[in-house]
Amino acid sequence: MVDYPLSAATAEKMPVQEHMLARARAFAEPLIAHETLDTGENTMAHADAVAAIVAAMGGSEAMQAASYLVYSCQHLNRPLEVIAKVFGDNFAALAVETTKLVNVQKQTRSAAVGSRADGAPNQTESVRKMLLAFSRDLRVVMLRLASRLQTLRYAAASKRPVAESVARESLQVFAPLANRLGIWQVKWEIEDLSFRFLEPETYKLIARLLDEKRIEREGYVEQLRLRLEKDLLAQGVPAKVQGRPKNIFSIVKKMRGKSLDFAQVFDILALRVVVKDVKDCYAALAWVHSHFLPIEAEFDDYIARPKANGYQSLHTVVRAVVNGVAGKPIEIQIRTEEMHDHAEHGVAAHWAYKEAGPKGYSGVWAGGEYDAKIAVLRQLLAWERDLSGGQQGQGLFDDRIYVLTPDAAIVELPQGATAVDFAYTVHTSLGHRCRGARIDGAMVPLNTPLQNGQTVEIIAAKEGGPSRDWLNAELGYLVSHRARAKVRAWFNAQVTHETVARGREAVEKLLQREGKTALKLEDLASRLGFKSADDLFEVVGKDEFSLRTIETLLRPPEPPPGPDDGVLIRKSRATEKAVQGGVLVVGVSSLMTQLAKCCRPAPPDRISGFVTRGHGVSVHRSDCSNFRTMSSQSPERVIEVQWGASKGEEGAVYAVDVAVEALDRQGLLRDISEVFAREKMNVIGVQTQSIKGTAWMTFTVEIPDAARLMQVLGVVGMVDGVRHARRR
Repeated sequence: MVDYPLSAATAEKMPVQEHMLARARAFAEPLIAHETLDTGENTMAHADAVAAIVAAMGGSEAMQAASYLVYSCQHLNRPLEVIAKVFGDNFAALAVETTKLVNVQKQTRSAAVGSRADGAPNQTESVRKMLLAFSRDLRVVMLRLASRLQTLRYAAASKRPVAESVARESLQVFAPLANRLGIWQVKWEIEDLSFRFLEPETYKLIARLLDEKRIEREGYVEQLRLRLEKDLLAQGVPAKVQGRPKNIFSIVKKMRGKSLDFAQVFDILALRVVVKDVKDCYAALAWVHSHFLPIEAEFDDYIARPKANGYQSLHTVVRAVVNGVAGKPIEIQIRTEEMHDHAEHGVAAHWAYKEAGPKGYSGVWAGGEYDAKIAVLRQLLAWERDLSGGQQGQGLFDDRIYVLTPDAAIVELPQGATAVDFAYTVHTSLGHRCRGARIDGAMVPLNTPLQNGQTVEIIAAKEGGPSRDWLNAELGYLVSHRARAKVRAWFNAQVTHETVARGREAVEKLLQREGKTALKLEDLASRLGFKSADDLFEVVGKDEFSLRTIETLLRPPEPPPGPDDGVLIRKSRATEKAVQGGVLVVGVSSLMTQLAKCCRPAPPDRISGFVTRGHGVSVHRSDCSNFRTMSSQSPERVIEVQWGASKGEEGAVYAVDVAVEALDRQGLLRDISEVFAREKMNVIGVQTQSIKGTAWMTFTVEIPDAARLMQVLGVVGMVDGVRHARRR
């Protein structure tokens, strides 16, 4: 690592008027001449090759000079300051940004190698987006394309292996980008070299098939080339006719896409015709179609309908007819010199690079017959739309940034996003527990805006929630609308939790007062028409649901006492047992008894008595919860009772309560009442209420015995809409 003073001193010795390319190379040589890249290639040799490729792509000498500055960055302590002092801020920013992108791609490839196979497509997509994020300066795109092409060339020439992640990234990221920019030579070469490393056997097979009849094929093509050039000139159309290079990857892709054999691929034989203007293009096409047999399905007019990346040319496939026999198909491309220049070098052919003034675009100014800057930006935007499935309004102009997790996964965020936005994008729980952040290893405040390519590490508590300050827009903790929504949702959930707890407490206290603690809360909520107990607790906690409704369900209002509820007991001479209303009180000569309204016993229920204060003996069913409570508190007041002989007397009836739960509908009460009437059971009281579509009904009916009631309840249960019918 070279210190800043040394670099500055060295730079000051360089004459300012010296040529930019020579200055940049001289600056870089002591730093990288003896360094080696990860691929094994000498760094200086790589930079020389990249500069040459940039020149072939149409880049100026200033752009070629940038090739050396990029590889000098990692050997300087403060590259931005050093390069800015020697070459200006523009080149310093370019070198630093490009170096940062190189490092990011290395990290993402390393992460992809250790990730699951099904994560590879997503990671490739992220690399594309990351490249776009750094590609607002077209120079970054050109330098990365040139560098990747040289890496593949070096590996092929030295017969070194290329990592699958590098080859696949080249094929799926760099080649499509070169295609979108119309840099065909770079696109084809990257495709072929990548394919060579990804599928070496298939590559060798196609290469061998191409080579087997190469001499015969080249002789045939040369014969046609000379004829075409001569005859067109005779027609007053001067043209340059040349054979077109064979792209192995495009041949394989066409064979696979159309299920063709090698012999069926038309563009194995190909000629390119370059003329002066558009009029000559169509004149040449007319001559070709009149002297050869055209294959109509293989004709494309990309002059009238240019490709999305600006490519223009006429494509036709024809056969030469000799002695009435059609020969092999041959593809002929016809274009102007300007179209050819664009096809070879793409938008780079219309760009010149120099130090920009205050109105310059990232150090680039546009030249040519159209605004190349806008053209390039449109192509980058179109390329990103290709990747995002054709969705409009997303991409280059949306001000997105791309940062990395410590594991080198790429996270897409809005411009100005903070570490808190990052945490919520990675995982909601991480966002809630976020307490600090490191950016590129340095601790920063949580409201620090993030920049492209930074690595962000979140320091999180084991548990906890967000701060309300994060919702204060003036403090700048959150930019992402999605993250803000998650914070608001957390606080809303806390309020809901407190409301549910308050409602639960109120309901549980009510059940304790009513002696119904054994009742399941979910069952209670269901009977009241709620999906869950928490839904019930929430409305109770908000005072939107009265506890009196629950009391009514648990303990419906009792009808006024009837004339037969309490009856005096007559004396029994023989056994000293009291008998009245069919109930015998054992061992007592004269006591008033009453059938308890809480459980309404009827023969043949097992019954027990409880001596009340001032109201005689209260007769309960033995399984009555109220009786169990009273007997446990005052066991000395429990008295033995039993049904007397009067239970069999004709006309003896007992009032009991029947609870019915049903789906509320018109005519429900009438239908149930008709069942009781048909079964000759007198209904002496009805209470009903409807909650959220569910009807809760309590019928008080007179029955001769409990067994008869069970038969009738079976009939009631068959009424349309009735869910449950039971004795209370």
